[in-house]
Amino acid sequence: MRSIPETLNSIPRLPLASYPTPLEYLPRLSKELGREIYIKRDDVIGPAMGGNKTRKLEYLLADAGRLGAKKIATFGGLQSNHARLTAAACAALGFESHLFYFAKKPATWEGNLLINDLVGSYRHFIPFGGNNTQNLTLETTIRLVKIIATLRLGAHYFIPVGGHSWLGCLGYVRAALEIDEQARAMKIEKARIVLAVGTGGTLAGLLAGLTLINSPLKLLGIDIGKLWKGFPESIAHLANEIRDRLQDDPTECLYRFDADDVPMIENRYVGQGYAIPNESTMNAIRKLASLEGIILDLIYTGKAFAGMLDMIARDEIAKDEPIIFLHTGGLPGLFAFENL
Repeated sequence: MRSIPETLNSIPRLPLASYPTPLEYLPRLSKELGREIYIKRDDVIGPAMGGNKTRKLEYLLADAGRLGAKKIATFGGLQSNHARLTAAACAALGFESHLFYFAKKPATWEGNLLINDLVGSYRHFIPFGGNNTQNLTLETTIRLVKIIATLRLGAHYFIPVGGHSWLGCLGYVRAALEIDEQARAMKIEKARIVLAVGTGGTLAGLLAGLTLINSPLKLLGIDIGKLWKGFPESIAHLANEIRDRLQDDPTECLYRFDADDVPMIENRYVGQGYAIPNESTMNAIRKLASLEGIILDLIYTGKAFAGMLDMIARDEIAKDEPIIFLHTGGLPGLFAFENL
């Protein structure tokens, strides 16, 4: 029977970064909060100012190349980090990238949109629905956009929003093994990994990966968008599919994830909605920046970090439990907002 690392290594992958990414102790923040806080720096990997989607694209673009694809299509919000990284990786690898946005075409390119322009992506703006997808499941939304992309482009390789697929999320199974190994080497015991949750693939990959290796690390996802109907069910379904794909005999697994197993705070820290920052988000960004010189973004990590700080203040995370905050990137999006 193959080990999980052996199975992961048997699946085609195009490395787009160097690993492992740093796991850093935050001494000044830890002192202020009176507890151990670490940060996992997945913001430093990949092309065009980096981010966590790099890990997913390594598997997805390898698959696209294997199939002989020329055009790559995906979609997201106007300041989507996934869209930016897809466009940049495609430029580096010789693919033609097509990015779909369900919003009006902006008057100027700012933040991630500016980078998408610089790397030569094709952008398609279809102004219906905006970011309001709360009445649709994630799976339904992906199917609808895939149909639209096919009508527009013809033959292409379609990547779901955020790389939300079992293949893409293998990148975060690999990351789960990496974080577990780093935590053991640094003698960080029984820590909780806190992360922003937008499309749920990163959380699903970590959940499947940590479970497969029986890691003592726990997870806490913080929903930053209130974007999808039945979101915990979608994440549980994806985690099950990932685990099935990685096991030699999936029938041996007697336990299945369900929605109640998804370690996520849903809706509580969303504020007015996806991509709408609030005062607590800005305060959290300023706190980490002023104490540690590390910059978060307004849409994902800043909002999740603010939620984490609130839970700490409310004693909802045990004081003797170390925290590893997963920095998933997103810095370019910061420059799309004025008067910060």
